[in-house]
Amino acid sequence: MPIRILSVDDNPLFREAIAAVIESQPDMVLVSQAYSSSDAILKHRAVQPDVTLMDLRLPDASGIDTLIAIRAEFPAARVFVLTTFEDEVENQRAMAAGARGYLLKTMPPNELTRAIRNACAGN
Repeated sequence: MPIRILSVDDNPLFREAIAAVIESQPDMVLVSQAYSSSDAILKHRAVQPDVTLMDLRLPDASGIDTLIAIRAEFPAARVFVLTTFEDEVENQRAMAAGARGYLLKTMPPNELTRAIRNACAGN
């Protein structure tokens, strides 16, 4: 079974970039994309992905608030914060809220896919 991924980002160009990276992996599939917090929560309920990639800045709520809402309903949800902000306070807040990792959008694609695989392997 491929690793099922939900991408949450308000930037359509970045969503397409993530889709291209995920779709190039033989063991991963992008099951849905969301552009806002409310959309992310609805899509997470509908597809129940193995991994969610969550932007910090969404138009209707923060990615951390969205992460908290998803994990309240799905405690085992694996959510990675994926952001452009190297902010230690946000990193700590995300990890305290249950994020599996705090990843920068500037990271190479192979590091992103490695992090996803590690999370699904229980690391």
